[in-house]
Amino acid sequence: QWIALDPALVRRAQTLMEKAKQEGVPIHEIVAQTLLAEANARDEATDEHIPIHIDVQNQFRAFIRQLHNIDELPTAVVPPSFHGTLRPYQQRGVDWLAFLRRFGFGACLADDMGLGKTVQLLAYLAYVKETEHPDTPALLICPTSVIGNWQKECARFTPELRVYTHHGPNRAKHEAFLQTAGRVDLVITSYSLAHLDGDDLKQLHWHTVCLDEAQNIKNAQTKQARAIRRLRAKHKIALSGTPVENRLNELWSIFHFLNPGYLGSATEFERRFAGPIEKEGDAHKKAALQALIRPFLLRRTKTDEAVALNLPDKLEQKEYCPLTAEQAALYEQLVNDTLNRAKAASPFTRRGLILQMLNGIKQICNHPALYLKERSPRQLVERSHKLEKLVELVEQIRANDESCLIFTQYVRMGEMIQELLSDLFDEPVLFLNGSVPKPTRDRMVDEFQARKAPIFLLSLKAGGTGLNLTAANHVIHFDRWWNPAVENQATDRAYRIGQTKFVHVHKLITTGTIEEKIDEMLEQKQALADVITEGETWITELSDDELRDLLTLSAAAKGGA
Repeated sequence: QWIALDPALVRRAQTLMEKAKQEGVPIHEIVAQTLLAEANARDEATDEHIPIHIDVQNQFRAFIRQLHNIDELPTAVVPPSFHGTLRPYQQRGVDWLAFLRRFGFGACLADDMGLGKTVQLLAYLAYVKETEHPDTPALLICPTSVIGNWQKECARFTPELRVYTHHGPNRAKHEAFLQTAGRVDLVITSYSLAHLDGDDLKQLHWHTVCLDEAQNIKNAQTKQARAIRRLRAKHKIALSGTPVENRLNELWSIFHFLNPGYLGSATEFERRFAGPIEKEGDAHKKAALQALIRPFLLRRTKTDEAVALNLPDKLEQKEYCPLTAEQAALYEQLVNDTLNRAKAASPFTRRGLILQMLNGIKQICNHPALYLKERSPRQLVERSHKLEKLVELVEQIRANDESCLIFTQYVRMGEMIQELLSDLFDEPVLFLNGSVPKPTRDRMVDEFQARKAPIFLLSLKAGGTGLNLTAANHVIHFDRWWNPAVENQATDRAYRIGQTKFVHVHKLITTGTIEEKIDEMLEQKQALADVITEGETWITELSDDELRDLLTLSAAAKGGA
């Protein structure tokens, strides 16, 4: 049989074979070829590529089979230094992270919000410390708004893990940074500092680099994303609660951090997958891409049967947010001025001053513009990490096509949030407060229940009782009432008879402030809850020293942004 040979094709084949002979074939190419063959996924080669068939050993095929079936992975025994109990699906997640670490592959843990990505990572870090005794720390990069959350969770689940938070104006630099990092197990920093302090961070060969809210590097060309890709690590992990497999450029950027070269260059990925899938709806290309990414991207949702059986009907989660420098300055000034004036005041005047101050503190913790009564505030999100965290939560909720209730005590705060979210998401955001007439109120409830407007803002007094809002499966308390009964009543707008979905409750708390201290008091002394149900008058009866202890900002909070 006669066949025509293209001389150019022959030359390219010779070049490729010579390169393979000298340099070997990259492991990610072998994995990719095997995964496509195992899945029987067609990924037709273009004229620029030569189809290659690679024969692999049975041992390697067994490795590929384990990648496909998470339940067959060896169990990673989490040590007693991890103070918590993992649900079965969370243990499987730790097994998966440990398995990929063993073979040097990066992992994207993309579980749905509320399924415990934080807990799984901390259990993994405890496991690595116990089994490997690494001589360098792990690095966690996260949004500034969740640094406090990570500190709290580390203290709760892995108290033996030595943690250094690289943040604030007094953070260690250059040689001092290397010495500080060398004495700990985990360094936590923010995305902005990953770029600003990139020269310090890249000096270490980390045992793990983990990105929380990994969609922050979705634009691969930013200075921030490039700085993060330059970091050296034995293992790389990305955490993301949004379904990244549906956003192809974001997917490529995250995978380029986790497993460089696995999905080709950005140009190759666009031509090979993104273009055909997004522009032409090519089902074969989509199947091929899914076959390539599935072993390295683990996503479980609340509706998964194996997960839902192990979940409570309602999960309450505290989201800790630091103050910005502006908020910290306003907070301290208000507290000092009030306490100085209260010293010489009569008991009646003193009580009034303290109640007025508490109201001001709550406003500052929410947003400086609320306290300063600004009519047209600028840089709305940047000035409050609590507002920044709210936006991140709502982004994840809407990406999952879910609905939420947002409660606040302040009408002006509600108006600011309503304007911000309606602009960001380009969809109607309802706001129910005391000035809304009954017919409009009823229409709002009907629209929300019919999912015509999936974001519903409510003032706590107007919307905290008497409403049936079961279309929501997320409830966000933007500010705290310091009265558990009132907050629970508000939560029960969604968590009630007729609710068929798992309800996720988020309570936003500013770290280092009276908000955090009262929350801790409620946790430690349940009896205090009965006192607090009477309102805030109990605070006015504290002595000057007790008041100052309750109101003084922690050192971390003074660090600001």
